[in-house]
Amino acid sequence: MAPDPASKTHSASLVELKRLTFGYSDRLILENMSLSIPKGKVTALMGASGGGKTTILRLIGGQNRAQSGQLLFDGADVTTMNQEDLYAARRRMGMLFQFGALFADLSVFENVAFPLREHTNLPEALIRDIVLMKLNAVGLRGARDLMPSEISGGMARRIALARAIALDPELVMYDEPFSGLDPISLGTAARLIRSLNDTMGLTSVFVSHELEQTFAIADHVIILANGKVAVEGTPEEVRQTSDPLVYQYVHALPDGPVRFHYPGVSVHEDFGLTTV
Repeated sequence: MAPDPASKTHSASLVELKRLTFGYSDRLILENMSLSIPKGKVTALMGASGGGKTTILRLIGGQNRAQSGQLLFDGADVTTMNQEDLYAARRRMGMLFQFGALFADLSVFENVAFPLREHTNLPEALIRDIVLMKLNAVGLRGARDLMPSEISGGMARRIALARAIALDPELVMYDEPFSGLDPISLGTAARLIRSLNDTMGLTSVFVSHELEQTFAIADHVIILANGKVAVEGTPEEVRQTSDPLVYQYVHALPDGPVRFHYPGVSVHEDFGLTTV
């Protein structure tokens, strides 16, 4: 399922959602959503928990398929790809899972080497050089022989990032890369996302709730709420918007456009109360 060459030439976006709807059973997560992830840029997906941010990453990777609409990766619709085409598209993507998801029984070196051995026929000498280069890029070449149980949470994220870029992907996706990190590790992770995107010519998209670091490194910010795009633009444009949802999000207010109560029957009905 090759993309239309003309669309690749003229599109400034690597990923596009077009009127996409997705839900689990009868619970709607994304409704008629359209958004674009620009090529060569760092895009942040933000918004309240449960708003569909990680779901979008899963849809891009083809783990989930939309009920309607399109999800285009470099002009090809992921929602209609067969298994062969989907696997080919995934080889052009890298994924950093929320807590690293390293293989506990493999060393740091073997974790980063895994995708190279799985998807290529490169000789061991070349695999060694690539692994050490990727580990050096995240500052952990010296940790090559350690086991995941011997490293910190921040180091695990960086090793997982080295693994995510082992195959030189065009798109790297990060699911909450700052979650649970101390300030030093958080700052290191943020700088790595920015520097690797620029030096390797990547397109990056990451899910985040951390406003300061996100706004410092992102080129494009998309805030989701209630299954839709609430606002998007540069960090400065998002800061300056008068949208009430963005105000709620930035000021951490418990209620507003993002509802505190999950939809359900009324309190009176649940508790059998009668109104006077």
